[in-house]
Amino acid sequence: MLGCDLHCGYCQNWVTSQALRDPTATVGPMRVTPAELVRDALRQRGRVIVSTYNEPLITSEWAMAVFKEARASGLVTGFVSNGNGTPEVLEYVRPWVDLYKVDLKSFDDRHYRQLGGRLQPILDTIRQLYEVGFWVEIVTLVIPGFNDSNDELARLAEFLSGVSCDIPWHVTAFHKDYKMTDPENTSAETLIRAAEIGKKAGLRYIYAGNLPGQVGDLENTRCPNCKTLLIERFGYLILGYHLTPNGCCPSCGSSIPGKWAPAFQGQITARPFVPSTHTLSDLFVLNS
Repeated sequence: MLGCDLHCGYCQNWVTSQALRDPTATVGPMRVTPAELVRDALRQRGRVIVSTYNEPLITSEWAMAVFKEARASGLVTGFVSNGNGTPEVLEYVRPWVDLYKVDLKSFDDRHYRQLGGRLQPILDTIRQLYEVGFWVEIVTLVIPGFNDSNDELARLAEFLSGVSCDIPWHVTAFHKDYKMTDPENTSAETLIRAAEIGKKAGLRYIYAGNLPGQVGDLENTRCPNCKTLLIERFGYLILGYHLTPNGCCPSCGSSIPGKWAPAFQGQITARPFVPSTHTLSDLFVLNS
C-alpha cells in the first residue's frame, strides 16, 4: 500500500507554488526534461515519482510525459491531488498512473468554499477514481475547530465506506508551520478518535500519521479477517513486512488490497527524504 503519508519511494519537487510567490524562497524555476527528471530519480535510488502541489491535473500533459519515461525505467508513478478531476482527464491519465492519493479536506461544503473550492466535485472524483480502477487512498488533515467534529468525521468516513471499505483513510495531524500559527496542533487523541469513527463506519484500513509512536496500532497494517500484523511501522520506518509474495495474509490467506511488491525491497530512508548533495545541474553535466 504505497501512500505518500506512510512510505513514499521518491517525491522531489523542483519548484512549488509557495516558492514562486515567496521572495525568501531559495529555489526558483529551472528547465528540465522528462528524461532528466527520471534519470535523477534513478540516481537517487527512487522507486516512485509523483506529481503534486496545487491540483496536478492542470499539468497532466507534462506529468504524462514524465510518467511515460518513468514507467519505461521501471518506476512507479503517482498523483497527490486535491481531487478536482473530470471523467475526461481521468481517462487520459489512467494508463500511466499507478497510485492516486486525494486530500479530502472536509465534508462540509461551507468549509470547502472557505478554501476556494467545492465539496461535490471532490466526492465525484473519488467515486470515479475507484470505479475506473485507480488504486486510491484518501488523506484528511484533521484541524482543530475546522473539520474535527464527530459528525463531520462520521459523514466523511461513511461516504468513503460507501465507495469501498477497502479504501485506505489516512488521518493526519495539523501542526503550526510557515505562516500558519493557529489553531493548536492536532493531538494524538483526536486522531485516535477519528480512526474509531472510521472503523465504526466500516473502513478496514485506517492510519494515523504525523505522530509516530503516539497512536498505538494505527501506524500498522493488520489483516481485517484474522488481525495478524502484516506491516509494522514507526513513522516512515518499516519495522516488519509479513505479506506473502502475492499480497496475502500469511496466517489466513486473505488477499490484502493494495499495490504490493513480491517482497519487501528495503527503503532509502526512515525519515523524509533529503536528496544527496549533487544538484540537478550536476546531473546534467555528468550525463552530457
